[in-house]
Amino acid sequence: MSRLPITKTCKLLINGAFPRSESGRSLPLNDAKGKVVAAIAHASRKDLRDAVEVANAAQPKWAAATAYNRGQILYRMAEMMEARRSELVEAIRSVEGGSPNAAVREVDASIDRVVRFAGWTDKIAQVLGNQNPVAGPYYNFSVPEPTGTIVTISPDAPSLLGLVTLACAPLSAGNAVIAIASDTNPLPAVSLMEIVATSDVPAGVLNILTGRRAELLEHIASHRDIGGVSAALTDPKERRTIQLGVAENLKRVHLVTDAKPDWTDDDRFAGPWSIEPFLETKTIWHPSAV
Repeated sequence: MSRLPITKTCKLLINGAFPRSESGRSLPLNDAKGKVVAAIAHASRKDLRDAVEVANAAQPKWAAATAYNRGQILYRMAEMMEARRSELVEAIRSVEGGSPNAAVREVDASIDRVVRFAGWTDKIAQVLGNQNPVAGPYYNFSVPEPTGTIVTISPDAPSLLGLVTLACAPLSAGNAVIAIASDTNPLPAVSLMEIVATSDVPAGVLNILTGRRAELLEHIASHRDIGGVSAALTDPKERRTIQLGVAENLKRVHLVTDAKPDWTDDDRFAGPWSIEPFLETKTIWHPSAV
């Protein structure tokens, strides 16, 4: 008698745990040959609210950790990705098809991208902060601080590199993140959930939702406890939904709107100016010796 393979049932990552969507909904995910390979959790507005609540609770402690410690934690996540490299390659190839070499290049670029942001954690303050010249017996310092909770909306492709690029930029600066996975291939995001949950990333600091981003965009834009949005959106209607929604609550928005940006470009996607949109600047005055 032939054996029936077990189809993977995927969940969400919220607060370091793997809940099903509160709605009970799931979406079938087909491989490149049209065969169902997984049931993907379809996140709802309530799931988003739950993720925001835990992210806001976890963010102050994450921001209070030393920059060096945050870098160690992100580096540990890269180590775990390296250990599960073949699984990540298969998660890309099984759904998207394409050559094995292309999937390997994306996974390698994703791991390197996490390492790069790990290296920026204890350098961003020197690059974006400064001592300002003032008239009078004072020192005046500008110091970058994290915004709070950031929602990132991944591109459909590259499904893994786009996700880690958008999520790790605000993470490295001390923000908590809710990452919305690729619509067309959320399988790499599911593998990343398992990596995050078994690494040193504190619960609630990085939450990952799968489903349909169009259903969540309006709620993301209007939610007052979300401090910023970083999104790769090529659809003008989706961009307009975000822009109109944030106009009422003035949250920060950073959009990638190119049809086919080069996500491997470190200067654009992994430098200090990719972190800067998720920082506030605090100015400190201190008397100096007369």
